[in-house]
Amino acid sequence: MKDSNCIFCKIANGEIPSATLFEDEKVRVILDISPASKGHALILPKEHYANLYEIDDETAKHVIITAKRQATKMRDALGVEGINIVQNNGEIAGQTVFHYHMHIVPRYKDDNVNIKWEPGELSEEKKAELIKKLSL
Repeated sequence: MKDSNCIFCKIANGEIPSATLFEDEKVRVILDISPASKGHALILPKEHYANLYEIDDETAKHVIITAKRQATKMRDALGVEGINIVQNNGEIAGQTVFHYHMHIVPRYKDDNVNIKWEPGELSEEKKAELIKKLSL
């Protein structure tokens, strides 16, 4: 399914030009037009899924395999010192385009990219509660 009002559907399916790094029948990998670092790319499924909760398992698997291949290419071609793989779900989590996509952010020394948080603490009581609620 595609969403005719979704800009990422249009980019993923070649209706809007992009700086394409890779394409196959399921995804298109493009350079981000507002990059956090040199080489920042997006993996866009060609089908429309609003977020992680909607994407089917086969496409999700394909996206992560593509991310691994693209990250390896970035490491080898750009000499990056690390990679962040980022995927946001929901506005509160930073999602601004509601078409599932994955960011591949190459990291360089002193690049000023900030993908960090303050570590909290996990009490024994909270741990037990979360295990009870979240175990599959």
